[in-house]
Amino acid sequence: MSPSLAKADVIVVGAGSMGMSAGYELARRGADTLLIDAFDPPHGEGSHHGEPRLIRHAYSGGSAYVKLALRADEKWLELEEETGERLLERSGVLNVADMSVYDFRERQADIDGERIPVDWLSAEQIRRRWPAVRVPDGFRGMYEPNAGYLYSERCVAAYKRQALRAGARLIANTFVTGLRTEKDGSVVVQTKDGSCRADRVIVSAGAWFKTLQPFLFLPIRSVRKVVGWFETEGKAFDRGAFPGFTIGTKHGGFYGFPSIDGAGVKIGRHDGGVPWEPGRPLEPFGTYPDDEADLRQALESYLPGAAGRLLRGAVCKYELTPDEDFIIDQHPLYRNVIVAGGFSGHGFKFASAVGEALADLALNGGTSWDLSPFRLSRFV
Repeated sequence: MSPSLAKADVIVVGAGSMGMSAGYELARRGADTLLIDAFDPPHGEGSHHGEPRLIRHAYSGGSAYVKLALRADEKWLELEEETGERLLERSGVLNVADMSVYDFRERQADIDGERIPVDWLSAEQIRRRWPAVRVPDGFRGMYEPNAGYLYSERCVAAYKRQALRAGARLIANTFVTGLRTEKDGSVVVQTKDGSCRADRVIVSAGAWFKTLQPFLFLPIRSVRKVVGWFETEGKAFDRGAFPGFTIGTKHGGFYGFPSIDGAGVKIGRHDGGVPWEPGRPLEPFGTYPDDEADLRQALESYLPGAAGRLLRGAVCKYELTPDEDFIIDQHPLYRNVIVAGGFSGHGFKFASAVGEALADLALNGGTSWDLSPFRLSRFV
């Protein structure tokens, strides 16, 4: 459909993981909802492609994150039940780290408060339980048996189907070029193909927020990130035998997944990355020597049986805030414009709960969820 003269109660700009979840929540509550995306989700131009994504509950960052993670888990299960599709695998997640870099026990109070089951492990216990893991004695582990991973592209596709069934409309392959407010308080969303209007707007533009300045300025920088899938020895790293994982070292932080149906162990690096600007081509995997070398070095050091032949590489985008916490807030000047961004490479697991909170903000002006850590005012 064309955006020209389209009207809605709520327009969602950016229909990726957060936007599509919000669109579904809005439509199911009876709001006339219009979703606009520069591509056709799910797609490979944002941060949700290249399945899967970890979901953990014993989260760093305080109780707001932990409560939101637990709610997100509930919402993913609801989506599974509604669609009849498997979206979440409870593989468990093994978090290991050099104690001089990070001590998982900093999360103890929040974990105990929410009764999240975890196993605290020494390096020797890690090696005994998962012989394929090689960690030095200075490392410690935190294993979350109820954690796992989400099939991210399936999740976005499922929310898309449910949103459209609930009555939402989607304008795909359409770049939003700007926003403006009218005297009556409504918001006009401008695209290259025309304009549309709504009483309220949610902006979840991912790595593309910069294109919406000066109406909306967020302290977000976009970086190019890579992930790789590597051949493994034997079956020790297969789904069902090996958990999802994170590895914190002096040389960087890594995350990964078991080999799913022979695809190989997937691994990525959380820190680092190459700056990226909207409109600039995203260089393919292998453009830089470190694309493979960083990932391979981590595998050779800690998971040597998974450091085989590179089977596939992929690139995506991180959108990072200065503190790597999210931004979920109302526009400082226009309270009917809600912004959700800066998910900093660890946001996907929360998308189901964030969509619920965004719908609350758009329709009710507030939410019962504690979003205080995610306010824009922290950067002022």
